Amino acid sequence: MSNIKVRVGQQNAVKVVSSLAGNVSGTLAGLSDVNITNPQNGMVLVYDASTAKFTATLELTPGATQNLDINGGSF
Repeated sequence: MSNIKVRVGQQNAVKVVSSLAGNVSGTLAGLSDVNITNPQNGMVLVYDASTAKFTATLELTPGATQNLDINGGSF
């Protein structure tokens, strides 16, 4: 269980208190939306819309096209 306290300024008054309760997993494999069975060095998580899960893979663009478009957004 995590307990975080933050002090702002010279005062000793606690301004923010946060704690996690319940069953908290500390691994990727413990998350319900992550599919990772045999982790290896160099793997990344890629979202698969057909399963609605993140899947660990060594390839960013599996399949025949091997094209990867990265959109960094607008600034």
